Amino acid sequence: MLYLDNAATTPVRPEVLDAMMPFLTRWFGNPSSHHTVGEAAADALGEARARVARDLGMRAGDVIFTSGGTEANNLAVKGIVIAAAARSTGASEVRARHLVTTPIEHESILESADYLARVHGFDLTHVAVDGFGRVAPADVAAALRDETALVTVGYANNEVGTVQDVAAIAGAARERGIPVHIDAVQAAGWLPLNAADLGVDAISLAGHKLGAPKGTGVLALRGRVPLEPLLHGGGQERGRRSGTEDVAGAVGFATALELAEAERADASARVTAIRDRFIARVLAGVPSAALTGDPVHRLPGTASFTFAGTSGEAVLLELERRGVVSSSGSACAAGSDEPSHVLLAMGVAPEVAQTAVRFTFPHALDQPLDAVADAVSASVTAVQSSG
Repeated sequence: MLYLDNAATTPVRPEVLDAMMPFLTRWFGNPSSHHTVGEAAADALGEARARVARDLGMRAGDVIFTSGGTEANNLAVKGIVIAAAARSTGASEVRARHLVTTPIEHESILESADYLARVHGFDLTHVAVDGFGRVAPADVAAALRDETALVTVGYANNEVGTVQDVAAIAGAARERGIPVHIDAVQAAGWLPLNAADLGVDAISLAGHKLGAPKGTGVLALRGRVPLEPLLHGGGQERGRRSGTEDVAGAVGFATALELAEAERADASARVTAIRDRFIARVLAGVPSAALTGDPVHRLPGTASFTFAGTSGEAVLLELERRGVVSSSGSACAAGSDEPSHVLLAMGVAPEVAQTAVRFTFPHALDQPLDAVADAVSASVTAVQSSG
């Protein structure tokens, strides 16, 4: 069986398990405890924080360990916007009650933004994307207001792999003094993550996309940006995320991120070449196939298609019968009969959007996928014949 659904999750790397094991066994202490076992855990947590910060070009104190990308995104969107609104209460100040995003974001961004609008009355602007899923930085700039509290944009889309020009977007916001958050969950391991180079203030990451366990993640947030915590309690993570820290998870996350960063340049170049050959072969072999997402500005490890006149789920079942595991889109929308909100926002017709199939590759991929492309052709033919 060939697993090509790495955007959904990846296996835990052996090096990550090895790094975590001491903090699941001998040094299992609570990092808030003032004794030898607790202090060893606290030291490991601090070291993991510093390691993550180095890879992101940020300070150790900027790193907040979370339970994953969804929590990191919720904390960024709700925490930054609510804090900004709370601070802008003076009679002479403009109330910071406006949020800018796009309609193709991960559900954790869209639902957080909707919550702020629905429950707290914040204004919300979704900046439109083109047919490739790209948002124009000029359109983001035009959407900004004096009362804008945050711009939040996905660095790379989880369904179609389109990569945004976040540096240009951040530059437009920075001219207005508005913080920028990027959801880099899918970008990690494929694209540069240095916050200073990108010009962003906050970055969300998820460990299980990098070979760390599920339930690990990070929001890296510059200390100058105020944040209202979602979890209140004992004041861990400098008061920004209460709860006893998962030391082993933090160590595992730091290890996975370091490995991914060390391998990134080679993996990106190697997998891009394999991806392009695979895309060309699928398009040549399946007349009804259409590539979704930007053909140039896309993640190295993502190839996504629609197959008009089929059912995406039926194609997936045929592929699995042939030994290939892939997906119809975001795992977070699994079980939904609705067409992808990403494809709809890109202008794809609903009946075509429901034929989507996504292939996402591992960083270690080093062989052509010609046999998989042939399996795609055979699977689509089988579905069309049975229909």
